[in-house]
Amino acid sequence: MNALKNKVQLIGNLGSKPEVKNTENGKKLARFSLATNESYRDAKGEKVSETQWHRVIAWGKVAEIAEKYLEKGKEIAIEGKLINRSYTDKLGNKKYVTEVQVNELLMLGARTAH
Repeated sequence: MNALKNKVQLIGNLGSKPEVKNTENGKKLARFSLATNESYRDAKGEKVSETQWHRVIAWGKVAEIAEKYLEKGKEIAIEGKLINRSYTDKLGNKKYVTEVQVNELLMLGARTAH
């Protein structure tokens, strides 16, 4: 059960091409947003669609795959864990962020010709 304590699985579409950079210690980091969609019927029986946006990060080999293959709108499945962190912005305000750190990535949908 230890492996299930902090585990996230999402299927969604990329909001943009991943932003990729190399850190000072030589590790590759990819950041991107992922939209998940959920539909349900409200009390009146009308269909309601809801979109949630998730901040996603990937390191190393997974970041290399994201950089090479992921494009805006692409449907993917990810598995990872939630990471909470804070930073101070340029105005000196403390900001808090929750991200999904990916350890597995699967591309879904039809292949597109390059």
